[in-house]
Amino acid sequence: MRTTTGWQADPATRALRRTHLRRRDLRPDDVAIRVDYCGVCFSDLHALHAHEDNPDGALVPGHEFTGTVSEVGGAVTGFTTGDAVAVGNIVDSCGTCPMCRAGQENFCRDFPTLTYGGRDRRDGTTTLGGYSREYLVREKFAYHLPPGLDPAGAAPLLCAGVTVWEPLRALGVGPGSTVAVAGLGGLGHLAVKMAVALGATTSVLSRTPDKADEAHGLGADGFVVSTDAGQMEAVRDRFDVVIDTVSAPHDLTPYLRAVAMDGTLSHLGHLGPVTVNTTDLLIGRKKLSSAGSGGRTSTAAMLRFCAEHAITADIELLPSSQVNTALERLERNDVRYRFVLDMSDLD
Repeated sequence: MRTTTGWQADPATRALRRTHLRRRDLRPDDVAIRVDYCGVCFSDLHALHAHEDNPDGALVPGHEFTGTVSEVGGAVTGFTTGDAVAVGNIVDSCGTCPMCRAGQENFCRDFPTLTYGGRDRRDGTTTLGGYSREYLVREKFAYHLPPGLDPAGAAPLLCAGVTVWEPLRALGVGPGSTVAVAGLGGLGHLAVKMAVALGATTSVLSRTPDKADEAHGLGADGFVVSTDAGQMEAVRDRFDVVIDTVSAPHDLTPYLRAVAMDGTLSHLGHLGPVTVNTTDLLIGRKKLSSAGSGGRTSTAAMLRFCAEHAITADIELLPSSQVNTALERLERNDVRYRFVLDMSDLD
């Protein structure tokens, strides 16, 4: 077994504590990665709260990180020591189901192995995440980080970025498309950047009027206050695609009414039950869809696209020793737009 240092949940204090972690020995198809930067995702908060209620097993969060290859297994052909790499929230899948064969490992019928809190498909152990100085991953689920992408700002692309990228591409967004992004947070600000870079006329729907300057600064053409009935009526039936990144439960009706005929509302932020009036879909042949994470093919394509268009997340970089502060502030939505941890202080 290998050892490294990381931040593990401590149910007694409801905080993360620095500790030594055990990693598996390097397998033939493994890449060992020195984790340099790891993003802080709302999923990490959810996992920590769930762990408080059911503290069995170790929990080390972190599923969007960049780093440097430190060692490769004997069967690895695509990476060498010193390569800049990135890893997202999926580190394995069955590889044989229709979804995996289609390159959508994120929809694996046998459920993908998650970067933390997952079950290793070979030895059954629980995966421990990227809030650590070293991570071992199958070569297939590591990605080359293109030159020119800032590794700290690129870390959130591996979760938030690919989560909005997949529906934008699947729905054919490009020049001539009209796109609205609901919510301007970690997911939303990347959706705006990507939609603009794809050539779409892009607007932001937000409850907060004060975010108008931020939206325009990200490249948005329009800004609509979603709590203003008059403004929402003015954009009724306007957008080919509405990317809904709002994380709290909310009424979908106003967003569906903003969708154009034969358009789609892609509901990404809130993963829970929703109530929809079928008439809101019927009138205009509108569609409701969802998405999450990304397959290997689309993740690699997303990184190339972001490098070509100089897209990274807008981040606040903190030393990993401030991870608990970052989580507390994230719970208050006190971040623009993503925290990233500098893991070098774990040396």
